[in-house]
Amino acid sequence: MRIINKKANFHYRLEPDKIEAGISLKGIEAKAIRDNRVDLSEANVRIMNGEAFLINANIPARGIVGYDATRIRKLLLHKSEVVALETKAKQLKLTLVPIVLYTKGRLVKLEIRLGKAKRKFEKRALIKAEDIKREIEQEYKVR
Repeated sequence: MRIINKKANFHYRLEPDKIEAGISLKGIEAKAIRDNRVDLSEANVRIMNGEAFLINANIPARGIVGYDATRIRKLLLHKSEVVALETKAKQLKLTLVPIVLYTKGRLVKLEIRLGKAKRKFEKRALIKAEDIKREIEQEYKVR
């Protein structure tokens, strides 16, 4: 089971190095993840007080009253990994972006990458290039 943040490549220019982190979850959240009911499109990772947290990840649980689906969840990383991520993010002015949420046996893992936010004109240029490529492919199919 893999849940991919499809908007990450559109909104960020991602660095190649990846970090795997565990997540501290409630039981109903783990069940929702195994049922593929997760939205990572608006999620990001922040480091506060020497600990990493997943913010705005929408994991809706069914049948529970008063449950906050976008609550802050703690990421399970070694102290050295947290310090390395924090220094690299501050030095290069990068954002920590969750890319993939997956299960590894009975554990739930999150893949994190550093990324620089794209500006609006870069996103427009990307869309324009994709449209031109699609039109060219359609022209060749017709002939």
